[in-house]
Amino acid sequence: MSLKNPQNPQNADKFYETERLLIRPMSLEDAEFILDLYNRPKFIQYIGDRNIKTVADAENYIKNKFLPQLEKLGYGNYLVLTKEGNHKIGGVGIFEREGLDVVDIGFSLLDEFEGKGYAYEAALKVKSIGMDDFGLKKISAITVKDNYSSQKLIEKLGLKFQKYVTIPGDDEELMYYETE
Repeated sequence: MSLKNPQNPQNADKFYETERLLIRPMSLEDAEFILDLYNRPKFIQYIGDRNIKTVADAENYIKNKFLPQLEKLGYGNYLVLTKEGNHKIGGVGIFEREGLDVVDIGFSLLDEFEGKGYAYEAALKVKSIGMDDFGLKKISAITVKDNYSSQKLIEKLGLKFQKYVTIPGDDEELMYYETE
């Protein structure tokens, strides 16, 4: 399903569907949502503090982090919405990360939408977008050692634990997974 989104001309004409979700590239109109999601305690605990304190910070983060990769590669960070009610519930994406040779799939949901299978449904779709639509041969994932629900989801996506890694600018050792 492809719909035009006049709010964000940068490669945002793609909407993807799953049984219960709509998935589209993040855009500037999602700044308030990013401000909320990225300041949730679980996001900060498991992913990190991105120092987004205002809507303007969120807009700059989208402009400087999300949109350049979408424009360059055609894929990146996607907003996840429920079909029923059109609620913005999370983000899932495939990212080029410094320190990783293989693009990395990542996901985060608002707490109130966790435990319903949405993260798996969205991540499975985005993994297939990367591999089927963009020809990626491998996808990786990283997570902190105590994020057991992420580890379970990553394994359910078919990625296998390979080793521990440290990303530049971060001293925490992360678990590194990769498709086989």
